[in-house]
Amino acid sequence: MYNKAILVGRLTNDPELRTTGNGVSVCTFTVAVDRPYSKGEKQADFITCVAWKERAEFVCRYFSKGKPILVEGSIQTRTYEDKHQNKRTAVEVVVDNVRFVGGKGSPDLKADEIEEIEDDGDLPF
Repeated sequence: MYNKAILVGRLTNDPELRTTGNGVSVCTFTVAVDRPYSKGEKQADFITCVAWKERAEFVCRYFSKGKPILVEGSIQTRTYEDKHQNKRTAVEVVVDNVRFVGGKGSPDLKADEIEEIEDDGDLPF
């Protein structure tokens, strides 16, 4: 069996970083993905994504509302009860990998965040 999702879209809001009771980072964000359209009507799907640990921190650090993103992961469903005790089902993409897409989607790094590599003559390029 195979469960793989690949999405390319834009973040609808800034990612939210939280920490579980065990101290594990988790980030939830939504990606707007355009659908093929006809008759001039543009449509989009809004897909909820969940990233854990280092990926969660990476997404929150380098992505923000409106930025393009490529997400690779798997689709998972979970059930829960809302505040009125109604059973609900959530469908989410659990993130395995994220990538920058497009020229404007690259991170806004400050000079002090870039690690400089010293050339000692052993670099392969």
